[in-house]
Amino acid sequence: MLIPSDRPRRWPACVMALLLLGYAAGKAAFALQARLGFPGGPPVPAAEAAGYFLDPALGQWLACASGLLGASIALATVTTAGRRRVPRPLMLVVLAVMTLAVLGGGGIMALDGFIGVGVGWRWYHGVVGIVAIVLTGEMSRSYLMATRAGAPR
Repeated sequence: MLIPSDRPRRWPACVMALLLLGYAAGKAAFALQARLGFPGGPPVPAAEAAGYFLDPALGQWLACASGLLGASIALATVTTAGRRRVPRPLMLVVLAVMTLAVLGGGGIMALDGFIGVGVGWRWYHGVVGIVAIVLTGEMSRSYLMATRAGAPR
């Protein structure tokens, strides 16, 4: 039995928050080692790391912060406090930017994982990329449904 698509759901945002917290933890682990990349991902060659425009540790800490911010945004879409304190137009812009970022990262993982046109992501990384894209889209759709005019708060 399918759930009607006009009904908001909380689980995509909660799963997305967990996924982003995992991303932040992986980036923090590599930041502590001053390494580029992600645990379980393709190795970054030393020459590429040497030519990176930021200090590898700083870059990884910034990526960690973006994961924590993304998890906070995901949770704000399903909490009463988030829906009341963040103006809807602002949240829609933030969700659009977040969706584009996840579409870019997840799309690269999927293309490389299934077709092999990148740094060496595997097929299971591609699946994670597709899941992240779908979750972000569903999280945004659910937020739109929950905050539309006449929707119960």
